[in-house]
Amino acid sequence: MIQPQTFLNVADNSGALKLMCIQKKGIGNNSYAHIGDFIVVVIKEAFGCMNIEKSEVTIAIIVRMRQEFKRQNGTILKYDENAAVLIDKEGNPKGTRIFGAIIRELKLFNFTKIISLANEIL
Repeated sequence: MIQPQTFLNVADNSGALKLMCIQKKGIGNNSYAHIGDFIVVVIKEAFGCMNIEKSEVTIAIIVRMRQEFKRQNGTILKYDENAAVLIDKEGNPKGTRIFGAIIRELKLFNFTKIISLANEIL
């Protein structure tokens, strides 16, 4: 579960290194975000030579979470880190590559562009 003040790693090559969640976007009164949810983040660490700057506020999608994710068939997935992908206003990822494993349930949430950029799909 991702809540405000949670630090996340970046799973793409957009130029950011560390993110901090500010709030969950979308409907619902639950303050926790899960895999596939939009969150508002602030960039805490970034490369100096990219378009993204430190302390910039942007939107991201959660792609990996330390909390267990249970599938319909009963298998449980758990990652070692919390990770997100930065997106622009149209919903496209800012980076051109996605690092690490991505779950295939993101296809059900209509994030096919992120899945097509990923190296490994679980």
